Parts: sequence; structure tokens; C-alpha cells
Amino acid sequence: MRFKDNKAIYLQIADLICDDILQQKLLEDERIPSVREYAANVEVNANTCARAYDLLQNQDIIYTKRGLGYFVSAGAKTAIQKMKRKEFMTEILPDVARQMANLDISMNELTEGIIKYQTRND
Repeated sequence: MRFKDNKAIYLQIADLICDDILQQKLLEDERIPSVREYAANVEVNANTCARAYDLLQNQDIIYTKRGLGYFVSAGAKTAIQKMKRKEFMTEILPDVARQMANLDISMNELTEGIIKYQTRND
């Protein structure tokens, strides 16, 4: 797996798991791969993966069942959406708006681009 240099790997792993929950690849109360399994899948140190799991557990996105492993928490999808929407509005959207202004991209052009992207990925 290729990770970006501008963000800690454990945060990127947490994002991947959150994306899987948002896309319903992982469902509430479903077991997720163990730390070692996930670390092997994404080719990182198990300690890095454990740090991502700890973060998600502290955010109540996942939980552990003693002796059974990690599971997706009830309400995880809603919690992730709330968290990601806030992040989008405060961190991503201002950059997009600035880039649109710098490049003279209209709302209509943006809307057309989004529609093209969505139909290509459906």
C-alpha cells in the first residue's frame, strides 16, 4: 500500500477503516481484521496499526471483545460522517474555495465536474 508523506501512517490507516465503514464494507458489530492481519495487508509495522486501532477505539468507532478481537461500534457510520463533515467544512472546503477563486472556476463548472466524477464512480 502506498501512503502519503503529509500525514502520519496510523492516521491514514484509521481513515481507511473509516472509509470501509462509510462504504459499508464493514458493518456495525462486524469483526474487523486483527491488528496483525491488517498490518500485514497494508504492509506496515503492527505497532503502527495498533496505534490506529487505539485511536478508533478512543473515538468509539471500534470496540474490543476480549479474546475475540475488534468490532465496528453501533453508530460508527453516523459518528464518522459527523466527524468527516466537520473536517471537510473546516479544513478541505476553504482550500477548495481558494483554489476555485485562484483558477476562476465557477460553481457551475464545479457542479459539472462533481456530476461527472459521481457517474464515473457509480
